[in-house]
Amino acid sequence: MADELELLRRANPVPTDGPDFGEGPLDRRAEERLRRLLRENRPRRRVRLLPVLPGRTPRARLAWGLAATTVVLAIAVNAVLGGSSTPRAVAAPGPLTVHVHSTSVPLKQLVALADAAASGGSPGLRKGTHVQSWSLGMSDDKPPVTVPEERVVRWRADASHTELVVATDPRRPGRPVLTDEGNDPHEVADGQVISRTTYPPMWSDAPPEGTPPHTAAGLRAYLTETVRPEIDRSTAPLTTAELLDAVGELLDHWTLGARESAALVRLFAEAKGLRPAGEVTDRLGRPGHAYVYDTGGIRHMLILEPRTGAVLGMENTFTEDAPEYGVKAGDVMGYSAWMR
Repeated sequence: MADELELLRRANPVPTDGPDFGEGPLDRRAEERLRRLLRENRPRRRVRLLPVLPGRTPRARLAWGLAATTVVLAIAVNAVLGGSSTPRAVAAPGPLTVHVHSTSVPLKQLVALADAAASGGSPGLRKGTHVQSWSLGMSDDKPPVTVPEERVVRWRADASHTELVVATDPRRPGRPVLTDEGNDPHEVADGQVISRTTYPPMWSDAPPEGTPPHTAAGLRAYLTETVRPEIDRSTAPLTTAELLDAVGELLDHWTLGARESAALVRLFAEAKGLRPAGEVTDRLGRPGHAYVYDTGGIRHMLILEPRTGAVLGMENTFTEDAPEYGVKAGDVMGYSAWMR
């Protein structure tokens, strides 16, 4: 037995003093990611991971705060709260529809509009975000519930920041809102404060906490670093799916200025498979141009402001049935709408 143990020790490819696996101090980026993981301390989680569909490679993604772009199902509230007479969950949104006979604007044409809007230099870049989301709360032993929430993150000059999360659905003002706070799905009054948190000063130069550049080349590198861990980072261009994921991360940390939005539109114009679909009205009632990208049974819809190219929102829907998740083609996976 001693000889066998010695052979195993010699075959161990990960020595205890290896630099990648030692118990040394964490760098700033690792500390920030650990802090985010520790905040996810409830049994029911809101995920921002796309489900693994047939032909789709699993791809993990870190999320900030609410962690939203998620599987959103049109589930009856009685499946969660009980009672056959309970109406269907009002929080589950249907997919956005493109206006009939609307004009499709090519992204290259929107680049010129965004550049013109950025020439004045305003609005400026601001750290923090204001986002309305419809996201899925899910657990191993309970049905998923669609949760609408509004989140406002504001940073102070001393690098501390506050996060306010409110249960609200702007499509139905004044009506009760479903929440899964405390892993207990229940209705609360519209505008109910779910959490109000103040965080101590923190600094990081790594994306997405570090300041985003306002040139297309710089922003491309920034977004690549956002979605590709350093150990797995390659020189291959961002895929369109990676680009959209990275933009969601960026907008959950920063409110972009005109120059950053113009640089982002240039990246969208270069993205393969992202095509114009027409005009839409988003879930906050704002007009926008829609651009869609299909991959792995999922349709990604990007909604851009018609004059400036600023990102208004993103929606993901199933384009194929996925019985293992209890969803059908056309079911909305998740939606986020960003505001200034």
